[in-house]
Amino acid sequence: MLEIKKSEYRENIEAFAIAVVSILFILIFIAQSFLVKGTSMDPSLQDGERLIVDKITYKFRAPRTGEIIVFKYPGDPSKKFIKRVIGEPGDSVSIRDSKVYLNYQPLAEPYILEEMDSDYDNVEVPDETIFVLGDNRNGSRDSRYPDVGFVPLENVVGKADLIFWPLTKLEILFNPHNKKDSSGINEFSDYQFE
Repeated sequence: MLEIKKSEYRENIEAFAIAVVSILFILIFIAQSFLVKGTSMDPSLQDGERLIVDKITYKFRAPRTGEIIVFKYPGDPSKKFIKRVIGEPGDSVSIRDSKVYLNYQPLAEPYILEEMDSDYDNVEVPDETIFVLGDNRNGSRDSRYPDVGFVPLENVVGKADLIFWPLTKLEILFNPHNKKDSSGINEFSDYQFE
């Protein structure tokens, strides 16, 4: 009887250890929880929401226009920012008359509630970097500011995939610039313009 309890106890310890190692593996290599601080991504993301950030996708491909990403702030890599990718390497980005222009075409942005109060001269996104903006354009520190600028791809932590807290806001974060193929599966396509 005592040997059976020791055996069960050992099995429970082993199962617990495997669970802890599995969770650590997931948190280190695959996904991470992220707390939204501030209003720079309003209305898409609210202050205090918690997200699951996919850390593996960008090991296989670069971030795409429309995706929400978490990245290390270039001025202090211990700080993490969350923004939407607007321009990829080689893209031309400008802001005129409250509209973002991507490769000289106005970009359809259904996630914006308020017009921008400033313009931004045309820039070409350098290799190995991306141009990011917060959805709350008048309240966001993003690629328009020299301290953020073009975000090096090596600073990207991952892709925001899911709002999981509060539970009343549970939502999968889709890229508005994807289209669905005939099977209903999202596939990346050309940008959607107005």
